Amino acid sequence: FGLHPNAEIGYLTNWTVSIFETILSLGGGGGGGAGSGVSAVKESMEYFTKTLPEQFQMLTIMETAEPLLGLESGPFVVVALQECQRMNGLISEIRRSLIELDKGMKGQLNMSQPMEDLIKAISINQWPGRNPFSQCRWESKAWPSMKNLIAEFADMMLRIQQLATWSSELITPFSVWLPGLFNPTSYLTAVMQVTARRTGLPLDQMTTETHVTTFLKHDSIDYYPTDGAFIHGLYIEGARWPTGEEAGEPELVTGTPVAGTLVDGRLKELLPPLPVIYVKAVAVQSTWEPSAVGYLRRVADIYECPVYITSFRGHT
Repeated sequence: FGLHPNAEIGYLTNWTVSIFETILSLGGGGGGGAGSGVSAVKESMEYFTKTLPEQFQMLTIMETAEPLLGLESGPFVVVALQECQRMNGLISEIRRSLIELDKGMKGQLNMSQPMEDLIKAISINQWPGRNPFSQCRWESKAWPSMKNLIAEFADMMLRIQQLATWSSELITPFSVWLPGLFNPTSYLTAVMQVTARRTGLPLDQMTTETHVTTFLKHDSIDYYPTDGAFIHGLYIEGARWPTGEEAGEPELVTGTPVAGTLVDGRLKELLPPLPVIYVKAVAVQSTWEPSAVGYLRRVADIYECPVYITSFRGHT
């Protein structure tokens, strides 16, 4: 049908994953008997319990935040506080449910339906609560995701690492891993709030625009951009962004080098990573069209690209 070969590869991959997930859910986690199944669940529980860090000390973080909230960077501090609080809720729920299940498997507590659902999820490597009929609460406390249990737990540890670094002194990172936040939109709003404080422009007449920089690694950045922020960790599907000489001569956008345009993706590169992105807060122009997803410019050389949290797209 004229589609790129990567489209068929992506379709067949998703179809295969769906089939295997269905087989696992029907089979209950596979096979060497009930004893080996319980043993595998216990090993996973032990790993999660040992790896799970302690909750963030919100009283200490709040003491650090109090003198910073009134400063220009106050909105970024608020985002960090909110993210730490939400992560505490998830860590608390995971630890509580694992301790409860351990007692249930030892006979110290009666087995409940949430415990049974947790065993089922761990046995098939599914994030607990992903099944809409499950009574586990991990999913309701977490961020939108389609990853399996091991992958999402590893993802959670990376998110905790970013928050631990950020919350230690509440100094905003030069580049924030945007997909690593519970609520990425709140950070983009904070970018506009900080710029509005600095420039005196009304917040309700501001929006953001994105520029793809020439920085391939976020840890090579050592400054804050003008009227905006750097973000990283995004991927692109159905195309790619050229880098190096292929991107052409860089241009400066308020002092930040940007380069490149969308080009066709390479075969078998389904989700190539994007370079660091410069999110710039700008004043809304009268010619821009307001919509549910932001202001559309309707300009020939600007692609209004949708951004999704998961590959499911939809409401994310």
